[in-house]
Amino acid sequence: MFSKVTCILQHAMEALTPSLALREDFVYHWKAITQYYIETSDAKAPVTNTNIPSHLEQMMDILVQEENELESGETGPCMEYLLHHKILEMLYTLGKDDCPPGMKQQVLVFYTKLLGRIQQPLLPHTNVHKPVQKLIGLCGEVLATPTENEEVQFLCIVCAKLKEDPYLINFFLGNQLKSLASKGTSNVISEDALKGQDSLSADSGQSYQPEALSGVNGVQHTDSMDEPSHWLDDLCTSLGDLDITSLLEASIVCSKQDYNLVNSLLNLARSPDGRIAVKACEGLMLLVSLPEPPVAKCFTQSICLSELLTDRLTSLYKALPRSVDPLDIETMEAINWGLDSYSHKEDALAFPGKRDLISFLSWFDYCDQLIKEAQKTTAVFLAKAVHERFFTGVLEPQLMQTSEMDILTSTALLHRIVRQVTSADLLQEIVVFILGDQREPETLAEIGRHPLRQRLIEHCDHISDEISITTLRMFEHLLQKPNENILYNLVLKNLEERNYTEYKPSCSEDRDVAENGLLTGAVHLEGDWLFTDISPDNTLSNQEWLRSSARASPDHSQNDGKPEVHKIVNSFLCLVPDEAKSSYRVEGCGYDTYLRDAYRQFQDSCAICLRWEWPGSPKALEKCNLEGAFFEGHFLKVLLDRMGRLLDQPYNVNLQVTSVLSRLSLFPHPHIHEYLLDPYVNLASGCRSLFSVIIRVVGDLMVRIQCVENFVPKLLLVRKQLLGLEPKGPVIDHITLLEGVIVLEEFCKELATIAFVKYHTSFTQ
Repeated sequence: MFSKVTCILQHAMEALTPSLALREDFVYHWKAITQYYIETSDAKAPVTNTNIPSHLEQMMDILVQEENELESGETGPCMEYLLHHKILEMLYTLGKDDCPPGMKQQVLVFYTKLLGRIQQPLLPHTNVHKPVQKLIGLCGEVLATPTENEEVQFLCIVCAKLKEDPYLINFFLGNQLKSLASKGTSNVISEDALKGQDSLSADSGQSYQPEALSGVNGVQHTDSMDEPSHWLDDLCTSLGDLDITSLLEASIVCSKQDYNLVNSLLNLARSPDGRIAVKACEGLMLLVSLPEPPVAKCFTQSICLSELLTDRLTSLYKALPRSVDPLDIETMEAINWGLDSYSHKEDALAFPGKRDLISFLSWFDYCDQLIKEAQKTTAVFLAKAVHERFFTGVLEPQLMQTSEMDILTSTALLHRIVRQVTSADLLQEIVVFILGDQREPETLAEIGRHPLRQRLIEHCDHISDEISITTLRMFEHLLQKPNENILYNLVLKNLEERNYTEYKPSCSEDRDVAENGLLTGAVHLEGDWLFTDISPDNTLSNQEWLRSSARASPDHSQNDGKPEVHKIVNSFLCLVPDEAKSSYRVEGCGYDTYLRDAYRQFQDSCAICLRWEWPGSPKALEKCNLEGAFFEGHFLKVLLDRMGRLLDQPYNVNLQVTSVLSRLSLFPHPHIHEYLLDPYVNLASGCRSLFSVIIRVVGDLMVRIQCVENFVPKLLLVRKQLLGLEPKGPVIDHITLLEGVIVLEEFCKELATIAFVKYHTSFTQ
């Protein structure tokens, strides 16, 4: 019995001995550090000449070893010693005084390793989060300091810990100035407290003692970060070339409810060292994504984040040279924030201003991703700030100028922004900026209610072809964005009442233009493998598409759907007379070449529109207000006007106009389908549709080709030159007309293919 008790006691002693030994080692290393401050008289010797870094490293290793030896969740004697004796508080004070020189860097490294390597939650402890909060205030005070890297690493590990446990953010929120003033105390470590730890005595008159050790005479010290005037001066100094007046006002607001973590990250985000700036931006992105409501309140009411983001965006935009080629803006490779390292010497495609353009687009991408990741309230707030302070305040005046160079450059940048944006909240603000938020149908007298919208649409028909093409491309990309307000604002609100139609009973004689439902020269599609290959397996798999897909109008639908679609397809294919066609004379230029692309693009359009709950059929005419005057809207008016001048416009302009119209035709809304793709719609008096405009163009074509000698050979030559099958030769007479005829033929084939794909997909569903 006695031997069993002895054995148990022996095992217990063996279990306790390692912990006791670790604690003794830990206390030894900490005493060695404090002993240095008591005994040293050389305050200027760098910390690297002392044993302090080694002792701190040993203390860190002991804490990690202790945690590994204990069961999960337990606190060992070394960690208890660190917490109970407020070692982090004393290290903060030593780092604040930077005594000896370089001590701040060592303290930052110790804090970072402690939070990063210790698995048990430390921030909930008062003796941890309070000194951490104070040390955060020392970060980012001055840019380009030797400790910048350690500062940003420390801030990012704090952000990572907050991301793991978002509730901890509450320890870093609140009115620090008020709380510190109410306490009326500061962090003072008395000599008696130091003696209580290590039982050391020192002659204070002969040795150097920093603030952490200078309480012998009862003197209290206040942190410089806790003084509003000093903090404001430091912030203004760090903001550099930004608008000092506005930032002073913002700083005063921030000081009322301070949030040093964000302020420090914002300052470091402006570091000249790109690596430091990227790390700081990563920390900010972690913070804005925290789901805690106090975080959103802090960002939206008390923090200068939105102002600093937009000011950076503004300064980078203004740094862009006016000579930047719009084509370079459009064709430059995709830009991601944080990856904008650029070497002018190594870039074979370099152009003047590329470095500045990359910086601007990179920062815009960061703003976009920050808003995308942010909590909803914060995201809306930041997006509105970008709208008001950058889009409206900076970009809009450039877009409204009369200088063609300024218009072209600013429109190209707006186009690039539209292409690049991915955040739903920022996209919504861009849509409101460009188009406004009016939901009422347009009238010709009120198209100027939103001046920027009117100006941009007018630029689609600008005297400068380059401006027209750039603006049309911008609208084409805007139409591909997943925002219902875009299509509704530009098109749907004007087609809602279907007052472009004239209500009358359908008459079969009006529809059967030729025998057996086919036009003369029509193409038979039933046996074409390209059409029959679109099987149910290849169509959209989501059954919800049926609700938003376009269907045949009820007054001319058939039981099986096929005769009707062939009549519509052939209506477009036969619009251009045979003597004006040239595609059948060149291999690989048939209507079938558009089928695959049309099917893929239609799938993409349907995927965008699924959530918008569009009707499956047009609004019943009995419920429509057909008495009101029809106006297709400013956007469609400009597009149809340009379509009517197809034979007199440059080739590139025609390509862009038809590209936008075909993009609109792909949307599965019944009113869009009826207005743009239904040749049989009963138009009201004075109204026009896309089909009627093309008919007028064809009528003009039939008259004009009579005046062109050798029209067919010239037309074939121009087509081959455009396809690269023939080299460019002498200028051909009537080249604009010939190119317009080719675009017209191809556009009719494209519309026929779109109509077929939409009907076929609806039928197979």
